[in-house]
Amino acid sequence: MNRAADSELVESLDHGTPAKPLVLTSATRQIDKATLVPLVVPVPQTGHALVKSGFVGQLELRPEEVDAAAALLAETGTRDESSDAMAALLRSCAGAESAARPWAVDFAAVPVARLLDFGHALTEVRRRRFEAAGPSEAEDERRSVLAASTATQGLALVTAESPLGMLNLERLEMAPAGLERGELIATVPLAPMEETAVVHKEWSVRTKEFTSTVTDSLEEFSETGVTDNTELAQSTNSQTQHSNQFNVTGTVSGGIPVISGSASSGFSAQGSESQSAADSRKHAKTLTEKASTRSKQEHKVTISTTTVTGSEVSTTRKLRNPSESEPIRVDYFSMMRKWRVRLYRYGLRLTYDIVIPEPGAALRAAHKELEELKSKLGPFEFTVPFSDITEEVRRGETQPHYRVLADRYDAQNVPLPPKAHPPISYRVYDGGTPKDRFVTQRSLDGIPADNEILDVTIDGRMERYNDTIGRFSVIGSSLCISQFPANKEYVFPPGTVLRRNTDGGNFLAGATGSPVVVFFWDEVATQSVQLTVRFRPTDRAVDQWKSDVWTALFNAAQTRYFAEQQDIAARIQQLEQRLNGVDTLTLRREESDEIMKGVVRFIAGQAYQYMADGTVTAFDKASIDSGGVSQAAYGIGFVANKLDIGDKDMAAVRQHERVVRLINQAIEWENVVSFLYSYFWDTPKSWDFVRDLQHPDATRQAFLRAGAARVVLTVRKGFEDTWLRFAESGFTNPEFEPDARYLQIAQEIAAYDDRNYPGIPPANPARTATRLQDAVYAASTAVVRASDNPVTIKVDSTVGFVVGERVVIDSADSRDAEGRVIQETQPITSIPDSTRLVVARLGYDHDGSATPFAVIQPGMKGALIAEWNEYTPTSGTDIAITSDLTEIA
Repeated sequence: MNRAADSELVESLDHGTPAKPLVLTSATRQIDKATLVPLVVPVPQTGHALVKSGFVGQLELRPEEVDAAAALLAETGTRDESSDAMAALLRSCAGAESAARPWAVDFAAVPVARLLDFGHALTEVRRRRFEAAGPSEAEDERRSVLAASTATQGLALVTAESPLGMLNLERLEMAPAGLERGELIATVPLAPMEETAVVHKEWSVRTKEFTSTVTDSLEEFSETGVTDNTELAQSTNSQTQHSNQFNVTGTVSGGIPVISGSASSGFSAQGSESQSAADSRKHAKTLTEKASTRSKQEHKVTISTTTVTGSEVSTTRKLRNPSESEPIRVDYFSMMRKWRVRLYRYGLRLTYDIVIPEPGAALRAAHKELEELKSKLGPFEFTVPFSDITEEVRRGETQPHYRVLADRYDAQNVPLPPKAHPPISYRVYDGGTPKDRFVTQRSLDGIPADNEILDVTIDGRMERYNDTIGRFSVIGSSLCISQFPANKEYVFPPGTVLRRNTDGGNFLAGATGSPVVVFFWDEVATQSVQLTVRFRPTDRAVDQWKSDVWTALFNAAQTRYFAEQQDIAARIQQLEQRLNGVDTLTLRREESDEIMKGVVRFIAGQAYQYMADGTVTAFDKASIDSGGVSQAAYGIGFVANKLDIGDKDMAAVRQHERVVRLINQAIEWENVVSFLYSYFWDTPKSWDFVRDLQHPDATRQAFLRAGAARVVLTVRKGFEDTWLRFAESGFTNPEFEPDARYLQIAQEIAAYDDRNYPGIPPANPARTATRLQDAVYAASTAVVRASDNPVTIKVDSTVGFVVGERVVIDSADSRDAEGRVIQETQPITSIPDSTRLVVARLGYDHDGSATPFAVIQPGMKGALIAEWNEYTPTSGTDIAITSDLTEIA
């Protein structure tokens, strides 16, 4: 029996009451929870370095506009010394390149009100210029007015609310607290001496809504298989995920699965009755009530009966009423597990609240690649037209176009185009001819099968007989010599092409086979005539060649396409395995890294470098291996026995690592809370792609689809001042002095956490919330004064206090005459006896003479702010014989 059970049992015996059922504290389940409280505080005029720098960049100032706006401010009486300093800073921005503009930190000290006044004045200056502009300039001037107005409104909106808030770290603890008889399941009446068989059936039904609940993962190992699936802790987790799916915004958090909000308020001491505590209790109780109802719906029990008459049937259980005169009734009841639920508050953190765009942008790159690969899958298409296969050398090409196509599709052994056969000469007639007229013919043999006649030329000479006329013609052609010259001899002009006598086209053009040429001679004595025939490939041969080339190109393109398709399919499979085959813990770590990167970028601005140029140079130098090859692309730098970098380079590396350490230490990244906003807050061009992103992990899918994310940064205890200086200066000047009210709030939250939650994680429960297993409590009626030396405090009992541990002295509501909270925490230096504690020092006076003040040694659980009971069904049943009906629920 543990100490908690012993103490409860002893307490009950001391008061003479029956012992309470033992609480199985060793079987306690716990769920981390948090309550977010935005702070309504005056927004400081200083700080907001990045916001102000971005505002000035949006204005796209011109030098003359700065002077005109400053003059207008002087006319309206809103100009002062800070306005003059601001105008000088703005003049340095006007017309300057982005690299030459002032640092963001230079704007941190410029009051927001002065910048807003300047924005309104600039808008008025541009409006007047727009009204006086001509038609050609009107559109540009209208855009400049809109830019100034939009930027000014944006600055007013962003600086209207403070990014500061509080996150109360809480814990739900659920411990089994006994078993109780539940509702009536069934009743079996038995008449005297009656016998019946009872079949007991039981089953459990699990419903899955929207997405399956991950029950076993690396990041959160459930107890499915060793605990009842209707237990309260499991049902609460399931209900949380179920509720989140109904929200417009999903929640992603590092180590805090349950986040609830509370009304905005100013900072004040948060006691157990604060608004945030009340809201947290309400949310937690509602959550466990719904979880309990869910587990009841998942658990069903039925009992059926079968009466046996005449023959015996084997059944699960046989009941018989032994009485010969009295009827009895067997009542079946469900057994309910009782759970003690406690809500603890164990820490308070300063929060810094921002909204970042596209939180999953970097993770979408792989999905973009996957989408592009899938778009390349599809049926084979060959778009080369038949007419595109030609021998011509086109502009910009150095070889025939069909060879260009062959190279494009890697076609091998493309057939050469058909060539024209060399010209063939045919002797028509050689020697003397009859003096009278006659007809002769010549067969043009030897024409290749894939060629046809292009044209026919005739050359040679003829001589007429004596003084006769002398005539010659080629039948079917336009050549007709009706009379030889006076010198009796006719010589054909060189290269005389025979033409058809019908249309003037080339004689015998297109002829194939062995055409016959017929000649007519009249009064010709001698002659020497020759026909020369030139050829060209037939259209059929050319078409066949084009078909062969097209087929070769088609086959080559198809072969390459199928090879590419197989390669694409393999790459798609590998990419999908890389995207989907990742364990849950790695997915959450990747999302956390992207949130961190987005936060740093959005706070520090577009000019911020995750690694400065000097540091990159140092890493590059350190990455040169012995062969002179840089290994920087593989992140292999600081591994050599000796680094070839100088002191200057090492100083840059040290400075970089200091910034890395600050950013990682100043924020509790494990507790950062992010609320994902819908895809339509991203650029409209991406909507279709982002909305359809798929991933088997529901949380990763929501992260990928988010168009923006609200990120609540939890500042680590002790870094409140440092973070505000660093963030408000735009990550450029950790020594920047932000508004005093911001620092005061940060210091108050840190002090409150120290007073109320000392230790890791400590607590200061109120008197009514104290539990012996949670804290050691004592009361003091003494009057003690502030002192830098050890102080002895007389208490009613020192049992349980430990030397070296810290104790919380007095109440969070107690204040001194100046209104300061006097509750403080101090270490115990010694325990002289059973009624005295010695603490190291006291910072305030404490008076217990009128009302005793508390001295508490906090436990590890935190401040208990609520406690209630829940019930879930079990697989057990209870049986009663003839129960009192008035006592049955």
